[in-house]
Amino acid sequence: MRARLLPLLVVLMAGVLLALGFPLAVSLAAGQQQGVVVDRIDDSARFAALAQFVIDAEGSGEAGADDRRETLQQELARYQELYGIRVGIFYRDDNAMARAPGWWRLPEDGEGRRAFEEALAGRRSHDPAQVWPWQTHRRLLVASPVVLDGDVVAVVVTESPTDQMRGRILRGWLLTGAGLAAAMLLAFGAALRLTSWVLKPVRTLDAAAHGIATGRMNSRVAAAGGPPELRRLARSFNEMADNVEEVLEQQRAFVADASHQLRNPLAALLLRIELLALELPEGNEEIASVRAEGKRLAQVLDDLLDLALAEHASAELSITDVGGLAAERVAAWRPLADDKGVRLTLTGRSAVTGWADPIALSSALDAVIDNALKFTPAGESVEVSVTAEGRSAVVVVADRGPGLTEEELARIGDRFWRSGRHQNIKGSGLGLSISRALLAAGGGSLSYATNEPHGLRVTVSVPRTAPHG
Repeated sequence: MRARLLPLLVVLMAGVLLALGFPLAVSLAAGQQQGVVVDRIDDSARFAALAQFVIDAEGSGEAGADDRRETLQQELARYQELYGIRVGIFYRDDNAMARAPGWWRLPEDGEGRRAFEEALAGRRSHDPAQVWPWQTHRRLLVASPVVLDGDVVAVVVTESPTDQMRGRILRGWLLTGAGLAAAMLLAFGAALRLTSWVLKPVRTLDAAAHGIATGRMNSRVAAAGGPPELRRLARSFNEMADNVEEVLEQQRAFVADASHQLRNPLAALLLRIELLALELPEGNEEIASVRAEGKRLAQVLDDLLDLALAEHASAELSITDVGGLAAERVAAWRPLADDKGVRLTLTGRSAVTGWADPIALSSALDAVIDNALKFTPAGESVEVSVTAEGRSAVVVVADRGPGLTEEELARIGDRFWRSGRHQNIKGSGLGLSISRALLAAGGGSLSYATNEPHGLRVTVSVPRTAPHG
């Protein structure tokens, strides 16, 4: 969930920062350019005042008009040499009163020409189009009118290079970008903390639910962190788990008590059957049938009691020689296999260790091998192999019996379930359920698959490392 929630938060935060960053960058560039334009307007006002003296002297025919023009020209030249800004004062007919450098002329068209004409009309020219850092050849042109006796008689035009301004804009953008990047990192860190705080109860709840699903009924959630809604959910989960555990405990107790209480009457009934058999002719079929059903009922009660104890008892885990234990169980079952004409073999690694309850693992292997021998006909084989697969020690029991269909594979291991094709085979249908409960208590598992071309493949797995918790 965190892998989905965190990118969503990051995208939202990035969108917010970009939505703030773009207007800020544009405003910064506009502010820098506006500052340059204001400076040029101030400079133009000073040059316009000097130009008024020249035009006034020329209009009155004073002898010092040429000197004033020369002074104005020198002032423009020093200004252009000092700042690198082209500047000129042009009459209405585009002729220059003074200019620096001397070759510079007004543009024939474009933005500069429009600014000149607006100044001639006595209007303040529009702000120049924004200059961006990547526009390396752009220059900034500003025009201001020279007014004498209420009439526009000339225009002061400045054309500024934009290198320094573009540099300042770029530096401002870099600082803004660094600030946004720092804000993004802080926001990402805050999102990590937020998602961790929000999802920690969810992860704990998931672990507890998985624990209960795998048989660890004492799994609970500490409702101490996270949002109030998740704390309430954790408390509700704990209450539910308590109720489920109590119901299951009552069920186990009932099964164990019922099995135990029925054993004594059943034992007395079997004894009476044996006494009755003494009064009847030897080989009486009815007595034999009753005796067989009684023994079968006794076996079911024993298996029920074993299942109740297996689901209730906690596993005593230790490092177990899985390969050695498998070899021991194969040797114990080989005489029965030989009597049935079935080849029982052991392959794979001889030294594989895992964390398991030796008694529980031994019982599970006995149940699986016994089941394989029951359904494997004479002349076929049952192969037991021991391997280490990743973090699990695995014992596979593969038989060459009739096998099961896909539907039957989905039900194998259910309590009292037996295939309709094998009802005549001795058994209560609880052996694999008991084995699964014994293994699950220690973190192990049972799984089933088809053994091609026919037969059943049962996999017994136990962890190779100590289970946590």
